[in-house]
Formats: sequence, C-alpha cells, structure tokens
Amino acid sequence: MRGKTAIFGNRKTVTYNSNHWKLLEKKRRRAVEVAEKIADFSPVLYGSVARGDVTELSDIDLFIPESIPSYRIEVALDSFEILKRRIIQATPNYAIKGEFVLEDETTVSFPLVRIKQREMDFYKFGGAVSFDELLRSKRVPGVDKRLVMILPKNEGHDEIPLNEMQINEISKILNIGIEIIEERIRVLERRREIGRTGVFLCEEISPDESFESRLKLIAKKNPNVKRRLMS
Repeated sequence: MRGKTAIFGNRKTVTYNSNHWKLLEKKRRRAVEVAEKIADFSPVLYGSVARGDVTELSDIDLFIPESIPSYRIEVALDSFEILKRRIIQATPNYAIKGEFVLEDETTVSFPLVRIKQREMDFYKFGGAVSFDELLRSKRVPGVDKRLVMILPKNEGHDEIPLNEMQINEISKILNIGIEIIEERIRVLERRREIGRTGVFLCEEISPDESFESRLKLIAKKNPNVKRRLMS
C-alpha cells in the first residue's frame, strides 16, 4: 500500500537510522545498475529514491527525457527481465510515454511524443537526479504525495507542508515554474477527495510489436491521442 495522498501534516525533522540508510543504498544501487545501461540516453531518477525518504515499497523510477527509438532502449535493457511493456498517458494533456517494467519495483519510461518543459518540471516537482548526481549519492528536494516538501540534510531530511510555504518559495527551491506547482497541488488534493481515478491511457503491448506501431493504432481510434501525437 502506498502512502496517503495530500494530507499535509506538521513541520518536522526526520533522522535516518542505520536501516534506513541501508535501504536507501540498496534502492540506489539498483537504480545505478539499470541507469548505467541507459546512460547514453541521459536518464533521471525521480521520486523518493532521489529525495532519500524511501520505504520498502518505494519504486525505482527512471525516465529518459530524450526522444529515443524504443528498440534502442530495449536493446540496452537486454540483460534485465522485462515483466511488462506498456503505453501510458496520465491525462489527455500529458505526454504519452512508453514504459518498461522490470523486476525489483523498477520502471524505465520514455516519451513517445515531444515533451514540454512543463512536463519535465513534473519530475523536478517530486525530486529528480541525473545519472552523474546518482553516482555521487546526491539527494535533492522534492514534494511527496502528501504535499510535503522533503529537504534533504546530512542526517536525514526536514519536512515542510506545502500549505505553510509560499508558492514562489517552492518554485525557487525546486527550480520549476509556478504553473506545474499549482497543477500538482490541484491534482493531489483532488485525489484525496475522490480517490485515485487511474490514468487516461494504459495499454500493455506484446513483445512482438513496437511501442511506435501500437501508438499509431491507438491514435486511429482515439482522437485525444491523435491530437497529442500531432502537437
């Protein structure tokens, strides 16, 4: 079960014990193992593993921000067992992505359409590190699903609920635009009220078809997907 969404909370400092550091090291070691295979594609690691506030249930999520033919990524991941291949789109306005689901709660996703700066800011909102930063064990600030800012420090992290921060302050810390901050707050608060509604598009594809060819078939039947594909 994942953490609750948009519950805010109180300011506090969290000090990591030895078990937490070991778990973080284990998650990051796995991230490096996968990221080094796709290092030529400039992957970023995002979420709790980038921030440091991991739990046993934390996923290891890597994103390739460049437009790369899917077969090249699949070849690079050849040494790993691919459990699922799927095409996903969170909302009709968001980028359509391909995703490889690997063992050990690891995913590698990549854009199947031109990605906008606002969509890149989505990853920074939750905290994102480059491959070089991952190798240097860097942890970065980011916002978790409770809408709490996680600020890494040497012995752990500080937590500040977003409702106690000015939006300009959030923008400066995360180096992202105000628009994406307002949008993410809106989405996460809505999830708290009505529950998670799922993603707009999520289609699993077979090993014998490409992401690109399946997306063309989807676009023929779905005008929203066709519109995003052509934008």
